[in-house]
Amino acid sequence: MNQPELAEGDVLTRRYLLQERIATGGMSVIWRAFDQSLQRAVAIKVLDGALDGDNPGRELIRREARATARLIHPDAIEVYDYGETVTPRGRLAAYVVMRLLEGRSLADRLSEGPLPWLEATAIAARLALVLAAAHERGIVHRDVTPENVLLASDGAKLLDFGIAVFAGEADDELVADFGTPPYVAPERLKELPAAPAVDVYSLGVLLYEMLTGVPPYPETTWEGIEAARRDGPPPSPDSVPGLPPEIAALCRQCLSPDPTMRPSAREVAEALMPGETGREPGWLKWAAGVAGVLALGVLLWQQPTLAPAGVAAETLPTPAAHATQRTGEAAESTERAEPILDPERTTEPKPDPDPDPVARPSPTTKPVGTRTLAPLPLASPAGSGSVEEASAAFVGLLEAGAGRGEITPEAVQDLKNLVGNMIANNDPNAVGNIRIKLADRLREGVLTPALKSKLDAALDQIKAAFEARGT
Repeated sequence: MNQPELAEGDVLTRRYLLQERIATGGMSVIWRAFDQSLQRAVAIKVLDGALDGDNPGRELIRREARATARLIHPDAIEVYDYGETVTPRGRLAAYVVMRLLEGRSLADRLSEGPLPWLEATAIAARLALVLAAAHERGIVHRDVTPENVLLASDGAKLLDFGIAVFAGEADDELVADFGTPPYVAPERLKELPAAPAVDVYSLGVLLYEMLTGVPPYPETTWEGIEAARRDGPPPSPDSVPGLPPEIAALCRQCLSPDPTMRPSAREVAEALMPGETGREPGWLKWAAGVAGVLALGVLLWQQPTLAPAGVAAETLPTPAAHATQRTGEAAESTERAEPILDPERTTEPKPDPDPDPVARPSPTTKPVGTRTLAPLPLASPAGSGSVEEASAAFVGLLEAGAGRGEITPEAVQDLKNLVGNMIANNDPNAVGNIRIKLADRLREGVLTPALKSKLDAALDQIKAAFEARGT
């Protein structure tokens, strides 16, 4: 394919100054650029090839811009602009301008081996929420792969809606052969109309791979994948040390060859994030044991939700009570390295009514016959004063403070990440680092002295709990 011959220092549409090539893949190149009109850094995906009739990339990049623009979610990459222009060397180029974010791809992370199951389920939960939001807008992504997941400092982001279609639409010649075989749902091989269940299947593959280090069906051709799926039930990740059987069962359900037997993306998120009922954050009641750590670990990746003061003292609800509650819209996770797209996030806004005048099929959020999943069972409370309980109390103060305007949402998320790492690594030395961070936030004016005093006292309790544990 011919190269677009763009170089550092080139300016697109007399506005976007190209600064650094940061990624290549498929038919496009992603550049770090500077928007000279609005004076901000952006990421620009430029079609890697000529805009002629034989190049499907022009339509794909246009589809990506339109689909992403319709989706309003903190973990979907925000699109600023789309256009076609003549390059400084006289070539036509299609491009889409997106928010710039520092991070690394999930594929890069998986090259180091499987993820701890707490981290894997936190990422899967966040991706499930993005997919649920897309499905409720009638959008089916169809390319949920490790390469299209960015692990940013404030959580996992879903990228590349280039082959997305609307629910109910059939594959057209442009995208019928696109996709990565290990992540493609069986029904796509039968050329059935697009449905949200295909994304849930891909999410199941992703969860399995994060837990085990390999996809459930490692074959790399369409024929090999189809043959492998005919041999017995979906594989299970239940050999992963410490993995709750409920998560293994959920993964198997997502991998079901029958799309009507898969949960919806919303149900996957609810199963991995019990407690988000729209009333009280359930994580304040989840204490010790593996399930308690899972609950806290998952929710530490989330965006701030408002919690009433003192809620941490309430009694742990029974699993049956959790199973009868429907969770509300939950939230957000993870790492850093290769730049691609968003830092500042707050609470998810309600999408505006669809401005698109073109009639579209009604969104299909869950195939008929889909099984409803109860949230994962929780462990019994630990003894008073455990590290997990003390950490939950600390995060509860953060949430309550955010509700009163005593700390910014960005500072809350940063501190939650530090607490999550402290628990995951069983690291008592992290208490001192969190104290330093509190002092920095106070100096920056994003944390009130009164709340800092309460948080310092809560850190004393965490330190005492570590000492009692003998860490």
